[in-house]
Amino acid sequence: MSLIKYEVFQKIVELGSLTRAAEALGLTQSAVSHAISSLEDEFGFVLLIRNRTGVRLTLNGERVLKHIRSLLNCDEQLKQEIAAIKGVEAGTIRIGTFSSVSINWLPGIISSFREEHPLIEVKLINGDYDEIEDWLKNGEIDFGFMSLPTLDNFEAIPLWLDRMVCIVPKQHPLSRCKRISYAQIEQESFIMPTKGCDQDVRRVLSKLPHQPRVQFEAGDDYAIIAMVESGLGISIISEMILSSRGHHVSMLELQAPSSRSLGIVIPSMKHASPATSKFIERTKLWVDNWRLSHGEFPLSELHQ
Repeated sequence: MSLIKYEVFQKIVELGSLTRAAEALGLTQSAVSHAISSLEDEFGFVLLIRNRTGVRLTLNGERVLKHIRSLLNCDEQLKQEIAAIKGVEAGTIRIGTFSSVSINWLPGIISSFREEHPLIEVKLINGDYDEIEDWLKNGEIDFGFMSLPTLDNFEAIPLWLDRMVCIVPKQHPLSRCKRISYAQIEQESFIMPTKGCDQDVRRVLSKLPHQPRVQFEAGDDYAIIAMVESGLGISIISEMILSSRGHHVSMLELQAPSSRSLGIVIPSMKHASPATSKFIERTKLWVDNWRLSHGEFPLSELHQ
C-alpha cells in the first residue's frame, strides 16, 4: 500500500506550507496539491484550509492526524524490521531534545552511533519539556530527552543526576561565598526561566517560604547566563549547562542540595523500532563513559 498521500499530509502539517512540503519531499507543488485533494476525496471531508499565510488543519484534519502519524510510524518500523531481517540497517530516528543535552551529549552520541550505523538517519527536534511531551503524545518523535519524572504512561530511562546551582555576577558581593541561603535568594532580583522551559528551577524555588523577586523571564538558558553576567540579577541553573561554555558568573551551592534527573522518555521500549533501540543502547553506553570522565560511577551501577 502506498502511503505517499499520508506522508504529504504529515509534511504539510509539519512545515505549514505546501511549497515547503513539496521541496522537502522532492515533489512538484502540483503533485502535493493533487495528493491532498485525492486524500480529501477519499475521506469525504476537507483536511486543510489554505490562506495567504499558509495552511491550517480543519477540526476533521486534527482528528485524523494522530492516526496518520501512527500509521506512518508503523510503516517505518516495518521497513526497519524488514531491513534488519535482510541484514541491512536503515531507517530514521526522530528525537526530541533541549539545549543542554543537544550541546553536551548529542554530538558525541550521534558521532559514535554513526560509526556503527551509517545508514540510519537521525533527526533532532529542539523544544522545551512541555513541547517534547506533546510530541511524544502525538507520535511526532520516537523518544525524547527530558527531566524526570514525566507522565506515567511513558517509560523513563534515567541517565544523569545534574546538580542545580545558583549563579550570580562576578562582581556581586555573594560571589565570594561558597553557598547561598534561601533567605539570600529572596532578597535578590531573580531571572526566571519562562514556564515550560525549566520546571526544575520552579521545583527548587517551591522549597522557599517566600518566592524571589522575579525581575526578568527568559526562555533560553544561555540568555539567562548572559543576563546574570550583565548584573541584571541572579538565577538557578543546572551545572551541566554551565560546563558547556565559558562564562563570567560565580557558581554557588544551594542551601539544600538539589538535582535534576535527566533521562530518556519513550512511549514503549517493547514497541520501539530497531533503530531507536540501538540508538538508546548507544546513548546509555556513551553517557556511562561520560559519567566516568566526570569522576562518577555509571548510573547503571548506582541502581543495582
